[in-house]
Amino acid sequence: MDLLTAIDSMASVEGPILKVDRFLNHRVEPSLMADVGRQMAGRLGLLEPDLLLTAEASGIPPALAAGIEMGIPIVYAKKYLGPGGRYTFSREVVSPTKGTEYRVEVARHVLQPGLRVAIVDDFLAGGRTAEALGEIAEEAGCTLLGAMFVIEKTFTEGRGRLEAHGWPVWSLVKVESLADGEVRLAP
Repeated sequence: MDLLTAIDSMASVEGPILKVDRFLNHRVEPSLMADVGRQMAGRLGLLEPDLLLTAEASGIPPALAAGIEMGIPIVYAKKYLGPGGRYTFSREVVSPTKGTEYRVEVARHVLQPGLRVAIVDDFLAGGRTAEALGEIAEEAGCTLLGAMFVIEKTFTEGRGRLEAHGWPVWSLVKVESLADGEVRLAP
């Protein structure tokens, strides 16, 4: 099964939310994820990153698949609620889908200055988590090469948020509308 078939046959729409938890970010289809990894590696490999950066939990499968294809490590930011105080790079993020604020943290010893880093995640909508990851990478002294997503909602502000920082953005599938409960893909 390929990504477009999975979206067509297993995705559902609940208001403004595209639910892909049957194959991408809750239940994970290994053969589909392997294909996602190959596609991402084909694009990101040209940039020669040293490391892929993502956020737990749903960013881990595509980042791991791409990292395996490229033979490079991944680092995932951990999400926390409540007090911080750990020796990390961190940012506060508001989740519009969950209505909560959380903190993404990366241990300082796993992001060394001078690393070439690409962000990989499952979904681009508002772009807040990816923006936080990009800011963390730059604060650590890394070169941020850009951000790659499995699925992007093109009718939200996520891409613009990231491009405002000067970061390139790529996605495997672009959704242009969820009107009337129907997924419409961009050409």
